[in-house]
Amino acid sequence: MSARPQAPRAGALAVLALLAGCAGVTPDGGFDAVATQARARDGLEPRIVTNDADASAVAETTRALLAQPLDTDAAVRIALLNHPGLQASYWNVGIAQADLAQAARLQNPAFGFKRMAGGGDVEIERSLGFNLAQVLTMPLARRMEARRFEQVKLAVGAEIERHALEVRRAWIDAVAARQGLDYARRVHAAHDASAELMGRMARSGNASQLDLARERTFQAEAGAAVVRAERQALKERERLTRLLGLWGADTAFRLPERLPDLPAAPGDIAQIEARALERRLDVAAARQDSAALAASLGLTRTTRFVNVLELGVERKRESGMPEARGYEVSIELPLFDWGGAKHARAEALYMQSLRRVADTAVNARSQARERYLGYRAAWDLARLYRDEVIPLRKRISDETLLRYNGMLASSFELLADAREQAGAVNAAIDALKDFWNAHADLEEALGGAVVHTAPPAAAAPEQHKEHAQ
Repeated sequence: MSARPQAPRAGALAVLALLAGCAGVTPDGGFDAVATQARARDGLEPRIVTNDADASAVAETTRALLAQPLDTDAAVRIALLNHPGLQASYWNVGIAQADLAQAARLQNPAFGFKRMAGGGDVEIERSLGFNLAQVLTMPLARRMEARRFEQVKLAVGAEIERHALEVRRAWIDAVAARQGLDYARRVHAAHDASAELMGRMARSGNASQLDLARERTFQAEAGAAVVRAERQALKERERLTRLLGLWGADTAFRLPERLPDLPAAPGDIAQIEARALERRLDVAAARQDSAALAASLGLTRTTRFVNVLELGVERKRESGMPEARGYEVSIELPLFDWGGAKHARAEALYMQSLRRVADTAVNARSQARERYLGYRAAWDLARLYRDEVIPLRKRISDETLLRYNGMLASSFELLADAREQAGAVNAAIDALKDFWNAHADLEEALGGAVVHTAPPAAAAPEQHKEHAQ
């Protein structure tokens, strides 16, 4: 009696044992690495909500932050914890981690059973098959999925930074809109008083009906400006609310009365292009994508001719005959498809990815230069209003008031000066808003924070609230 062949079964079992230690998945889907990176790069604190306890903790933190007037840091923290769309993107990391774990697992074996009976004889065949091609290419497939996992983590990290910057921009616009609304209301109140004064002067014969009509027109236009400012403030507040992911009672959050002061000096940033290429996550993600496609090209070359290679263990038993054992190997013959098209496609995708990396780098360099020049111009403009335009307007207002008290200037000159003063203060608010938006744009272009020196103690727009009256 011949010996039973045990080598194929023993070899298959050895392969199974060798590949048993495969990658697993973590409860947070690997998001902790993304959170750590965000914390190290920008001091951000994203957190993925995986269960009811996490949801309760996020709700408690959100309520505590909303109990105080909302500053930029609190707004960003709430958005990273609470925004449902951003939370959904966090799970892309878990999906990529699961794909990596799946790439480290063998495909389930195929079990076959066949029974044939006839003429009193029974023939039974049993087989157990494995996809040998998948076993041979598993290490390369794991490396590909590992690179894609890293790429997804970079992409999610970039999404976190983008959302944080959008929240900062929305906060700036919302606070500026509120500040503009407050000032528009003060201007309107001043025009109400001016119209009342002009009405008394017209009744006493010291002003014409034309002068009265003009002043009432200014009063009506000031009222229209309040309506526009209210609409803009509501629009910007709702935009901020959406980015924070708030609803219900949480939408009644409070904002500061005014924007932060202009820094005493702009940030001095050296080698802005090199910094952008080093820190921007979109550049890193493009490089990672190119590396992943290079790995994919390697896998395509490996499996160019052999797409299906299966190894099977078989047992056969017939009535009245001893049991027979053996193995079966099946392979796809490249008679019609030699894999050339698949290889050419992978190579084209890789070359395309290289060009995209170069395109991303060129855009990053250009954007860094453009944003820095815009940032410096915005600082210069805001400083011009703070240090020159507003002080000069204040001096003109003081001199006009002095001349009016000395009966050297008419009430018409005083009212005209008040209108010009209101226009200058509104322009100063807009310039300060534009600076902080340019600051956020520059941080996005550089992939990191821009550090300023300490701001001055006083704020120009705040100093001149009284001049609308």
